[in-house]
Amino acid sequence: MSLPKEVWEKGYVQVYTGDGKGKTTAGFGLALRAAGAGFKVFIGQFAKGMNYVELQSFARFSDLITLKQLGSDQFIWNDPSPQDLERAALGLKEAKEAVSSGLYKLVILDEANVAVGLKLFSIEALLEVVEAKRPEVELLITGRGAHPLLVERADLVTEMKMIKHYFDQGVIARMGIEC
Repeated sequence: MSLPKEVWEKGYVQVYTGDGKGKTTAGFGLALRAAGAGFKVFIGQFAKGMNYVELQSFARFSDLITLKQLGSDQFIWNDPSPQDLERAALGLKEAKEAVSSGLYKLVILDEANVAVGLKLFSIEALLEVVEAKRPEVELLITGRGAHPLLVERADLVTEMKMIKHYFDQGVIARMGIEC
């Protein structure tokens, strides 16, 4: 049975959330799959501004994958600073342009759920990005603590659940595996 063209060409809104590991990793797998199909991909990372190995990995696919860090270079432990809020607002504006520009088939807003939780921007502002999405664009929003309004609006929601992790045994993040 083949699906009508309007079904397989439609872009959906996906959310990967939960307390388990693997949300960003799954999103990056989706980015590689999309690039392998020849699609242009935009990844905006909120609440992450440090140097991760994926920056070097995606540099190899720079003709198809654009990865921009839209967060601070340090984790926000307290209330966000004015600079954190400004950077997040600019990042959200760039995300809105990415979903509405027609340049990208896949847009990933990594840790955008965390950014809402940290009050870097409101759920209403994030939902404005969702509503600005062109019909053919696939949009993935990752991060723990997805807001109920986003869960309601999404077409697909996956919750990652931690069952067991070797971090609990003192194993730190390993180069090329977790970082």
